[in-house]
Amino acid sequence: MDRDPSASTKVNIDKELLAILCCPESKQDVSLIDEEALRILNKKIEEGELKNKAGALVKEKLDGGLVRADKKIVYPIREDIPVMLIEEGIPVEGFLQMEKKAEFSDDKTAPD
Repeated sequence: MDRDPSASTKVNIDKELLAILCCPESKQDVSLIDEEALRILNKKIEEGELKNKAGALVKEKLDGGLVRADKKIVYPIREDIPVMLIEEGIPVEGFLQMEKKAEFSDDKTAPD
């Protein structure tokens, strides 16, 4: 992989640690989310719209996140520590991609 996965977010995770981390549920690889996805997730947290797999409302903004290879779950990173607990995973299947597409089209058609 030529791309430095840590370059897209402000979190400081050791590259060797990132290389060995995987989803605790499915064992799929994980990678850092980009700044745009982080912004979208934190906006949803701020609006009280984001729940984790345990069904609890996510109240604390994320410093970063690790997205599962299938793009269905994001594991939060807080204070440079990945929270790799199944129940803390945040289901994001489909909505991150839909949010990005909607915001890109909104940006082109309507001013903020």
